[in-house]
Amino acid sequence: MNAPFPIRKECPPGACTCGREALLDDPQSDMRILRLTREEEKRLIARLESLSSLAELKDMEKRMHAQLGIVVTITPSIHEVRTVRGINIQVEEQTGLCRKTKQAIPAAIRRCLEAKPDIAYAILDAHDLLGGA
Repeated sequence: MNAPFPIRKECPPGACTCGREALLDDPQSDMRILRLTREEEKRLIARLESLSSLAELKDMEKRMHAQLGIVVTITPSIHEVRTVRGINIQVEEQTGLCRKTKQAIPAAIRRCLEAKPDIAYAILDAHDLLGGA
């Protein structure tokens, strides 16, 4: 199948379970995720690491969903949050989303939160965990 846009190259056999081939075989499938080439993934990761506010993070979540179909959920842990590791960052399962990309997105967001703790505090405050402190 020839797509009207450049698509991600296939992963080595056995290295990934993304289901890229099934996505290409089904003409009715949502192929937006295949637009995320390796170069575009690097740009996305760099952009996620350089965010400066919670508003920018929320905007990136919306843009990733609109352009690629990627759904990212960021919530504080139900347990005590002492570090950035206490914030849950989940990327929803999606056919065509590479395993490495699914791990790289939360890692980039965590690096951003570690570099700019104000964003982490804003996430906690948005979920009323700071109690208006």
